[in-house]
Amino acid sequence: MNSKQGTADSPDENFLYLTKAGIDTHQEPVVYMRSDCHVVRSEGFSAQGRVRVCIDGRSVIATLNIVTGELLSHQKAGLSDSAWKLLKAKEGDKATFKHALPVESMSFVRGKLYGKALGLEAARAIIGDISEARYSDIQLAAYVTACAGNNLNLDETIAITKAMVECGEHFDWGEGVQVLDKHCVGGLPGNRTTPIVVAIVAANGLMMPKTSSRAITSPAGTADTMETLTTVALSFERMREVVQEQGACLAWGGSVSLSPTDDIIIRVERALDLDSEGQLVASVISKKLAAGSTHVLIDIPVGPTAKVRSVELAQMLADLLVETGAALGMKVQILISDGSQPVGHGVGPALEARDVLAVLQRTKSAPEDLRERALTLAATMLEMGNACPPGRGLALATQTLDNGDAWKKFVAICEAQGGLKTPPVAPFQHSITAHKAGIVALFNNRVISRLASLAGAPNAVSAGIDLHVRLGDKVEKGQLLMTLHAEARGEMEYALDFYQSHLDVLHIEEEFV
Repeated sequence: MNSKQGTADSPDENFLYLTKAGIDTHQEPVVYMRSDCHVVRSEGFSAQGRVRVCIDGRSVIATLNIVTGELLSHQKAGLSDSAWKLLKAKEGDKATFKHALPVESMSFVRGKLYGKALGLEAARAIIGDISEARYSDIQLAAYVTACAGNNLNLDETIAITKAMVECGEHFDWGEGVQVLDKHCVGGLPGNRTTPIVVAIVAANGLMMPKTSSRAITSPAGTADTMETLTTVALSFERMREVVQEQGACLAWGGSVSLSPTDDIIIRVERALDLDSEGQLVASVISKKLAAGSTHVLIDIPVGPTAKVRSVELAQMLADLLVETGAALGMKVQILISDGSQPVGHGVGPALEARDVLAVLQRTKSAPEDLRERALTLAATMLEMGNACPPGRGLALATQTLDNGDAWKKFVAICEAQGGLKTPPVAPFQHSITAHKAGIVALFNNRVISRLASLAGAPNAVSAGIDLHVRLGDKVEKGQLLMTLHAEARGEMEYALDFYQSHLDVLHIEEEFV
């Protein structure tokens, strides 16, 4: 053993000096140690084990990765970016290490996997441990899998929702104040109605503190799209200031610690490409409750390749959302909409932002379907908020958009959040044309989302797809159908390889005379 490592009876035998490894493991804390360092040997640590890292009374549980090369010295342990941030470490900090105690709430997860229902105590234990970063990604995957599909009943969903709200911050806008919100369950590329709806609703004097998630399995979430236009990572107090000033905001929920476990769970759902109806409901309702919302409109698009594929499933989800909201004192209204094809022209953060701006600015290039969907949602919310009599919402929403008031409010919100930016344009573009003449008969929403993701979206914010045709359009052979956008040549080639083996992105039927 190197003499600098300490002796067998040294009280500091299990310490190492910390260094920032410069490795992004997203939200999973990871610690890196040499396989032959004295701490690994004396403690009997093994790869993928859970280790508690301690400095100055602070600690974090991290997953251990073993280094066998010369990346680290015997005296140092590296921390991933997330572990470094959670531990508030500084270069050269002296840290001690020990085996992490077993996460007791995993017994509830195992019970759920074997069919035992989750009560409030179990939900609080699981969600509490997730929020404290005690779960490894493997354990998180087990929890997500246990909840996947239609595997959570109403009581379990309510329990998880309560637990998720309790773990984070909570806005209180005052007794008797009506606070509006909206949400779409997803599965429909380009359906970026939220920024337009918020602008219309807030322009009519209603309160709408909107927080949104990043993408799960889609090429863009509202937070991803809005981040190409303004700052969305607002602190809790900054979000309160923006809402008090403008009556609304368009923020990323993860930055204000509203239901903070949601983004952690979403990350794993995205990696597994799994959705749980009950977890979806808990995610939606917990964030709305944490934002202080009293009235919520939820859009459920239904279509053969949407996330929700039948009216029956949509109604089941609607009932679960309404009942969970009611159990927690919130009025939830459901709109079941057409999910047969993408909305707007663009799919991907910057391309969707461009469409949003076009609708708000009333330009000739504005996608009519995005405009109409946004107006329908805004109309319902204006009536929910008593801004107009029943049946007059659409007229008021249309007037607010067409006279420029919605655009003025949107600019004001963006300026309050840090300024309005211009969405970037991808440096690489590739045209995809029709291989035969006919009628556009089907869009495969899932394959379109996958294609846009392979082009780089949402991480490459200007990547995605521009769609140039709609269902029912007559096309000629060689006509432009869509344009792929990418920020790197390799990602463009990757997406095109996928397209060549998935020509069912859209289906063209031959026209018979």
